[in-house]
Amino acid sequence: MDSSGGLPDVATVDLKAPFRWLAGGWRDLWKAPVPCLVYGFLLALVSLGISYALIASDAEFWALALTCGFVFVAPMIAMGLYEAGRQIEHGQTPTLGEMLYVRDAVRGDLAYLGLFLLLIYLLWGRIAQIVYGLSTYQLHRTVDDFVDFALHTSDGNTMLVTGTVAGGLIAFLTYCGVVVAAPMLLDRHTGVFAAIATSVRAVAENFWPMLLWAAILGVLTLASAATGFLALTIVFPWLGLASWRAYRELVPGPLAD
Repeated sequence: MDSSGGLPDVATVDLKAPFRWLAGGWRDLWKAPVPCLVYGFLLALVSLGISYALIASDAEFWALALTCGFVFVAPMIAMGLYEAGRQIEHGQTPTLGEMLYVRDAVRGDLAYLGLFLLLIYLLWGRIAQIVYGLSTYQLHRTVDDFVDFALHTSDGNTMLVTGTVAGGLIAFLTYCGVVVAAPMLLDRHTGVFAAIATSVRAVAENFWPMLLWAAILGVLTLASAATGFLALTIVFPWLGLASWRAYRELVPGPLAD
């Protein structure tokens, strides 16, 4: 433990660390392929269903906005994968039931973190709606109309730049507070504020490696959306297990039982 504020020590990593985490997560995935891939497939199925319902309801804008905002709630959705990573590190094989219902995640501090992320997610959706509303007086009811507006008009280009800057800033600040906090709250009996403070310190002391890790997480997650979310079947479990490895390297210490 660190002497300042009772927070755990944070390790310093290099720019190769994110690739170590990816490689380790990939190995872990194939140590328990069935439950991890089913977990990812269920998420892909739910994501596809929600997007289809929004598009069928002429709400293409919301489908796009919520897809981009998925990164805000992903740390809580990945809780079952953190549990899988913890069990694999113990030399055990996780089951799907243990991943879908993580007993250690049923506690107040994790609920507070989940509520915080949900509020950020809803805030992101509202900001996206405001940026869109200030950019045009028209309602683009189809995907083709919206894409044509966004890519081929000056107002659409302004909307993309403004939305990207605002959303990117919110996403990165949220990432700083949660990238270590979510798995740490599962692994250790600590408070939500201590976990968030540790997460912010981990990013601050490893800014460039963690910026690279944020880019990898964002690009792979959003690229999966371009496949109709089907790629999440593999990508999400892979990144979830890699995120567990990231936490374990950034906040070294004995593995909790």
